[in-house]
Amino acid sequence: MAPTDLLAQTDVLAQIGRGAGVPYRELLLVLLTAALATYLMTGVIRVLAVRLGAVSIPRERDVHRAPTPRLGGIGIYVGLLAALLFANQLPALTRGFEYTRDVMAALIGGAVIVAIGVVDDRWGLDALTKFVGQVTAAALMVLLGSSWYLVYLPWGGGQTLILDPLQAGLFTVLITVVMINAMNFIDGLDGLAAGVGLIAAAAMLIFSLGILHDQGGDVGAYPPAMIAAALAGACLGFLPHNFQPARIFMGDSGAMLIGLLLAAVSINASGRIPLSAYGTRDLFALLSPIILVAAVMFIPMLDLLMAVVRRVRAGRSPFSPDKLHLHHRLLHIGHSHRRAVLLIYLWVGVLAFGAVGSSVLDRFVVVTLVAAGLVFALVVTAVPVLRERGLTPRGRH
Repeated sequence: MAPTDLLAQTDVLAQIGRGAGVPYRELLLVLLTAALATYLMTGVIRVLAVRLGAVSIPRERDVHRAPTPRLGGIGIYVGLLAALLFANQLPALTRGFEYTRDVMAALIGGAVIVAIGVVDDRWGLDALTKFVGQVTAAALMVLLGSSWYLVYLPWGGGQTLILDPLQAGLFTVLITVVMINAMNFIDGLDGLAAGVGLIAAAAMLIFSLGILHDQGGDVGAYPPAMIAAALAGACLGFLPHNFQPARIFMGDSGAMLIGLLLAAVSINASGRIPLSAYGTRDLFALLSPIILVAAVMFIPMLDLLMAVVRRVRAGRSPFSPDKLHLHHRLLHIGHSHRRAVLLIYLWVGVLAFGAVGSSVLDRFVVVTLVAAGLVFALVVTAVPVLRERGLTPRGRH
């Protein structure tokens, strides 16, 4: 499909969906359905994983000390599937399935990535095979019409770069594969990937609701809101099983799925902010999809980048495991397992909701709150080091 045809399709969808309003209650129902379905299904998967031998035996680089079943990603996917099938039956949301294939693209890509993750969790896959599988899942989303085809440039008075199908496809695959691996790399502590996924999905849901509100219920903005709501609910439903001490791990099947779906939400939201809505002067609003992705994924991507650089400099594969991830470093300086997880939640939450707030609230207020949040996060992170140097009281135990 040519870029001009994509723009024309976006305009048609906007005209079709005008005046529908924002289905807050229905999206909340989708979130709760995903949470309940995931919670119930994960309990079943935990029993099946033990019977199938899909159990993580502690290794030297692992934090957990007891054998723990994996395959939790199946429960997350079933919860997502149940919630989105339910959404398709709701009159207020069914239009999001009738005029776009974005939700179907995310579900099919998700099914592929979960299948790859399940094989890896049970029998193990080499890095190259997993990478090919990730590219395949991302490419399927592109083939089904889910591509990041509009990029707003902050120079030249606010230009809109329209990517041709090949450029859009390559850009989409790149973003998706990077986000998949970023989420997979941080999945090293109980509840970490699920909690980060919940925070990121909630931030993207708020952003999508803002687009829906500004566009008067544009049907083209329904898919990112529905996927974000379902993902937030699925992560919420999985956390009771996975928070420290975990009774089941999501495994690669779950971590890679969360990364792919966060990419799907970002991609589907990227072309939903027309210049007519904000004008060329409000460049921050036009750039907000990219800024939101950068903020939401900053901590996971930082961990990914540091790991790649560290391993390449040591002459090892970028995908070779080690115990030098950010969460390992937090444990090393003296934080407990739960405190390390909550600290990463804090960092991701400050950045993610700061980016979302910048598009809907007064910039000075947002900058002030984000700065205060970052200072607080930095101080809390440094508490063990400060105690070791005698700069803070230890308190009583």
